[in-house]
Parts: sequence; C-alpha cells; structure tokens
Amino acid sequence: MTEQDRQPQDTTAATGEPVVSKPYIMPDDPEPGSVETLQKEAAEARDRMLRTLAEMENLRKRTTKEVADARLYGITGFARDVLDIADNLQRALDAVPAEARATADPGLISLIEGVELTERSLLNALEKHGVKKLDPQGQKFDPNFHQAMFEVPDASVPSGTVVQIMQAGYTIGERVLRPALVGVAKGGAKAASAANNNESSGATN
Repeated sequence: MTEQDRQPQDTTAATGEPVVSKPYIMPDDPEPGSVETLQKEAAEARDRMLRTLAEMENLRKRTTKEVADARLYGITGFARDVLDIADNLQRALDAVPAEARATADPGLISLIEGVELTERSLLNALEKHGVKKLDPQGQKFDPNFHQAMFEVPDASVPSGTVVQIMQAGYTIGERVLRPALVGVAKGGAKAASAANNNESSGATN
C-alpha cells in the first residue's frame, strides 16, 4: 500500500465546500401517493369495462328480440287477410244445422268433412306462425281480447260471462290480431241473488 492510499480521500470540492451525497432513488419507485392514484384509475377502468360489457349485452338482447319480433309480427297483415278465409269456412259449417247433418246424404257429409278438414289445416298453419284462435265461450269478458256487441239477460251464469261468439278472435304472439266479437251475460247469478234479497226485504217490510 502506498503512502497515497493510506491518506484519507479529500471529500472537499475544489471550491472548498464539502460534498453531500444524495440518496439513490430507483427509477421505478412510485412517487408518494401514486399507488392510490393507480388503484383509482384501475377501478375506474374496470367500471368502464363492466358498463361497456353490460351495454353490449343489452344491445345483443334488444337486437335478438327485434329480430324475433320482425319474424313473428312481419306476417301480421297477411295473417289478418287469411282470417277472412277462416271466417268463411266457419260460416259454411254453421250454415248446416246438426239435424241436417244427421239426415244428410253421403255426398253432403263428405263435403262437410272436407270443409272441416280444410279449416283445421288452416288453423294449424296459422298456429305454426304464432297465430292462435280465441275461444272465450263461458269465460269472463276481457276487454283486452274481447269486444262486447250486446248483453243477454241470463241468470244461469255470472254477470259478465261470454255466452255467445259472433266472430272468433285471434292473437299473434303476445298481441291481439283481432278481438273476438261476443255477447255478454247481464244480471247473472250474483245479480239475481242480490235482486232476490231486495225482493225479500221488500216483502218483509
């Protein structure tokens, strides 16, 4: 070891001022508070991603429904025109009384059976495309599906019961294609019971 090595190194700058060493900072060390900032940004990015995914899923569902509705309800006009054919077939069958059928010759019976078969085939074809016939006979009147044409005094059924069908109704999917034209009972069992109670009260008085 030389004499120069034995001597302590001079830590004084040329200007005579002591040199103060600074602590070494790693380039990747985050600045104070940056961890919280990054976490907040990551959470916001995750929220944006989730919202985007939710919007995409809603768009997919809405598009799927619109396509399905277009397929189902796209034939609404055509189906409504076909209902006239179904009505005419039903009128043809209604024009032959049950008594006439019982005594009809084989030719007429074959004709009636052919009309019935045609009507069933037509209704089956309509059902394949989402069109269904309404048969509200004996059901409670529902203004969403029925249109009342007249009222019939009938104490044997509750008031508001459909007792006669003038024209069949049809639905397509969840929509009403054509309401059923019906006759509704008036003064049914409940009303008759109330009337009897009133008469009894009057007789007592």
